[in-house]
Amino acid sequence: MSRALRAEWTKLRTVPSTIWLLLAVVTATVALGLVADAAARCPSAGCHLDPARTGLTGIYLGQAIVVVLAVPAISGEYGSGMIHLTFAAMPRRTVVLAAKAVTVTGLTLSAGIPAVLGSLLAGRLVLPGHGFTAAHGIPPLSPTDGSVLRAAVGSVLYLGLIALLSLGVAAAVRDAATAIGTVLGLLYLLPILTTVLGGSDLARHLRQLSPMTAGLTVQATTDLRGLPIAPWAGLGVLAAWAAAALLAGGLLLHFRDA
Repeated sequence: MSRALRAEWTKLRTVPSTIWLLLAVVTATVALGLVADAAARCPSAGCHLDPARTGLTGIYLGQAIVVVLAVPAISGEYGSGMIHLTFAAMPRRTVVLAAKAVTVTGLTLSAGIPAVLGSLLAGRLVLPGHGFTAAHGIPPLSPTDGSVLRAAVGSVLYLGLIALLSLGVAAAVRDAATAIGTVLGLLYLLPILTTVLGGSDLARHLRQLSPMTAGLTVQATTDLRGLPIAPWAGLGVLAAWAAAALLAGGLLLHFRDA
C-alpha cells in the first residue's frame, strides 16, 4: 500500500493543474460566500436566514471544482493509456483505487479547511453589518459555538466525500466527461427536481436521499426541526453514496479489462 500511495502522490503533485484546482476550491468557496454575505439582510429579530449556511454558500461552487479535481485522478489515466502501466506495476487494482482515494481526499481536505475557515471569517466580518447581530438574536459566527463548529467540520468532510464519490464514479465509467457530468447531475439536478415537486412527500424523500441536499444539512445551525433530515444523518447519506460509488468502481476495476 505504501508503494501505491507514493506513486499516486507523485502523480498528483506533478500534474500542474492540481495546485491550481486546489487554489480554485479555496478562492471560489470564499468568494461566493462573501457575495452571499454581502447580499444577506436581517433587518429585525427573528429573521429566518441561517448565518452559518449563508457564510458557507461557496461550498455549492467549491464542490464542482472538487469533482473536476478528483475525476481525472483515474479517468485521466484511462484517457492517456497510462492505466496499463499503473496496473502492470501494481496488479492489485483495488489497492490502486484505495491509494487514489487517500491522496485525492487528503488534498481535498487540505483545501477544504482554509476554504471553510475563510468563509466563516468573511461571514463574521461582513454579516454583522447587515443586521446579523446579537441585538437581533444572532451572535457572531464563532468556531467555539457547537453548531457552527459542526457546520465547519461537516463542510470540510462534505468536500472530502464529494471527492470520493467522484473518484468512484470515474472508476466505474472511465471517461472523464461522462463521470463529471454524472456527478454534477447527481449534485445539482436532484435539488432542482425537488423544487419542481414542491412540498410533496416525494420531494421530501428526494431531499433526504439527494447527496447534496442531504449532505449540506450538516451546515444548518437554526431551525433544525424544519430540516428534511438531521445534520449528521444527512452527511451519512452522502457517505453512503460515496461508499456505493467506490464499491461499484472497485468491483468493475477488479473484474473487467483495463
